[in-house]
Amino acid sequence: MDLLGSATIFLAICLACLFVLSAWRRKIYGTKNLPPGPMPLPIIGNFLELKAKNVSESLRRLYNIFPRIMDLLPGPHKTFFKNLHDVQAFISKRVKAHEETFDPNVLRDYVDAFLLKMEQEKHNPQTEFTRENLAMTVYDIFIAGTETGSTSLRYFLLVLLEHPDVEAKIHAEIDRTIGRDRLPSIKDRIEMPYTEAVIHELQRYIDLIPLGLTRLVQKETQIRGYTIPKGSTIYPILSSALHDSNQFENPRKFCPEHFLDDKGAFKKNSADMPFSAGKRNCLGEGLARMQLFLFLTTILQSFRLKHPPGVTQIDLTPDVSGFGNIPRPHLLCFVPR
Repeated sequence: MDLLGSATIFLAICLACLFVLSAWRRKIYGTKNLPPGPMPLPIIGNFLELKAKNVSESLRRLYNIFPRIMDLLPGPHKTFFKNLHDVQAFISKRVKAHEETFDPNVLRDYVDAFLLKMEQEKHNPQTEFTRENLAMTVYDIFIAGTETGSTSLRYFLLVLLEHPDVEAKIHAEIDRTIGRDRLPSIKDRIEMPYTEAVIHELQRYIDLIPLGLTRLVQKETQIRGYTIPKGSTIYPILSSALHDSNQFENPRKFCPEHFLDDKGAFKKNSADMPFSAGKRNCLGEGLARMQLFLFLTTILQSFRLKHPPGVTQIDLTPDVSGFGNIPRPHLLCFVPR
């Protein structure tokens, strides 16, 4: 057995022993914090202070440190990767169905356009248009669109729950522009400046992806006296723009008037960049804005938002704040209008 294999087995045994000891100590001493103690492997940290609610976070960190070991151990990370594989399998089936019905003269969607490019470059050994890249780009778009869209909508409803005056104004605009006899459509957006301003302000306020996505510097760049070397990885930190006090009067408060002029018309703001900015901003921005408008207006056309019995206020601060700001789990009631 090679040295790496021996070390892997040794670490796996150590981790197993630490988890067993941690469970035993919790049983003996309850859920209170346990006193720190020296560890033979400092990089692992003090496992004796693990709490049940922090196990998932601890396992995530462990996986980042010891991926080969964690692949052999049970835990929530197994479910996570199973779900990812299920999504990838679903996408592969859809790509295969497109291949079987592909017509180069009738491009139905992104997959068809990619398949056409694959056909055009099939003799190019350096092409990036491969079946594997097709599956992965569709996967990226699928995950990015579904997760961010659903989380944004969930956060939107919670914020409006705490601002009934804003919700009431949206109801009034819906009744005035759309009525109750038909469903909202995308053409209604231009006639509903207040609702449009609310959606922009909701995206600014929840600050869904505060750091933005990483960027790679293509050439040495000078910015405000600083030199950023070629090849550097940078974060745009979208939160700094979305909470810029020079651009928004009350950057830490939810205020739709940030996007309304004196006449009540929708007003753009250059610092409004929840989808990032530049040539590599989110390619799904237009679709996402359309979806959020349609989902939100369709819900509020038929329902009022209300706290569940016994609840008068909820905490709008994120439950998790890192790459993304994830709302806390709350219940709310849909009351027919």
